[in-house]
Amino acid sequence: MQEYIQFFQANPILSLAWVGLFVAFIVTTVKSATSKVANINHQTLTQMVNKQDAIVVDVRSKDEFKKGHIVGAKNVTMSEIKNNQATSLEKHKTSPIIVVCNAGMTSSQAAQLLVKQGFESVSNLTGGMTDWKAANLPVVAGKR
Repeated sequence: MQEYIQFFQANPILSLAWVGLFVAFIVTTVKSATSKVANINHQTLTQMVNKQDAIVVDVRSKDEFKKGHIVGAKNVTMSEIKNNQATSLEKHKTSPIIVVCNAGMTSSQAAQLLVKQGFESVSNLTGGMTDWKAANLPVVAGKR
């Protein structure tokens, strides 16, 4: 124990960095455990679409969406969700919704916003379109 105290006294910046990382880890773990948004992989997405008629919502820009998206996905941009203008999703409040972006970060935020807006079953595709394409799963180009 004496060595730890000496280390902390000799290296205050490094010690604070470690404490900060530890606190961030705890906060992230608690946040994900209490979140109403489920993180799913591409296999689960496929099962949910086939068995539960889940709606895939792509939050990327319209140009990115036109370059390639998951079959049957709806393009609702992040700004539309933030401004509560996702009118095309209103009739699906009780349906399972899977939110997709490029890497899974933006879609996670969008999924949290959808839960706050009253959507009951919202999931986030981890890895986003990057993992989807890496798994050689079907992508459609063109449509809105």
